[in-house]
Amino acid sequence: MNLPTWITVSRLLGAPLVLLLLLDPTPRRAWWAVGIFLIAASTDWVDGYLARRLDQVTELGKFLDPLVDKLLVLAPLLALVELNQVPAWGVFLILGRELAIAGWRVNPSFQAQSVPGANLWGKAKTVLQITAVAFLLAPLPTAWQPVGLALFWLSVLLTWVSGALYLWPRSTL
Repeated sequence: MNLPTWITVSRLLGAPLVLLLLLDPTPRRAWWAVGIFLIAASTDWVDGYLARRLDQVTELGKFLDPLVDKLLVLAPLLALVELNQVPAWGVFLILGRELAIAGWRVNPSFQAQSVPGANLWGKAKTVLQITAVAFLLAPLPTAWQPVGLALFWLSVLLTWVSGALYLWPRSTL
């Protein structure tokens, strides 16, 4: 395991901390959850940059990076379902796509020799999901709630669009 991979794995530690803070979501704890979530999410850029800069891109890193991203985003989304801030079926749409793509990526009949990396659409999807989660976690005034929900539904839509575009060139219709 190299430095970028260790950073990827460390990002996963943010998820349980955010969940602990959301067990009793006072405004102060919610802001802490947002801060920890955004710090953990920002390491996604750091590990990718270091992997490319240090020429340490590995198959393990290409596999773990999107998996950790999914866990980091899905953990607070599930908490937001429990807090009645987003509907479970919306989170299910994200989870379903993420599981389908993860399964596709590790399918031996699909894989030649390496795990395909995320494309630009997948990266945009992740950024929008992170933005939506941060807005939904933040104890903002009520007037901002529609913005958080709109970002959430846009992220659901982009999640499915990016999944379709990821599979499209590889599908044999």
